[in-house]
Amino acid sequence: MNPVRPGGSGIQDIMALRQEVLARSQSLKDVRAATTAADKVAGPDTAKLPAGDFADTLGDALKQVSATQRKSSDMQAAYERGEVTDIAQVMIARQESSVAFEATLQVRNRLITAYQEIMRMGS
Repeated sequence: MNPVRPGGSGIQDIMALRQEVLARSQSLKDVRAATTAADKVAGPDTAKLPAGDFADTLGDALKQVSATQRKSSDMQAAYERGEVTDIAQVMIARQESSVAFEATLQVRNRLITAYQEIMRMGS
């Protein structure tokens, strides 16, 4: 992921990062679909762009990251109890959770940078 360019448009950079995160998320869904029989029947989910303001979009993204992390924790606990025997599914869920969290950190960092640039404009 590319850092925010100095002098660049912060919003354009954030939207580009958002598209990159959506593309990576779709790639992870495709990998999971290839390894899970239930997903093979249902097919991979298509990414839907939210139709709200920025705060709603960001809130929905954070909820999705939280759900991904919760699912990963649940799968890991189920594996430890012996309920899930496919370690590949557990590892894919953990990796998906990790990527989602890293993407969230990158968005946060870019928002902070954009905010700091805006605050410097008034000086």
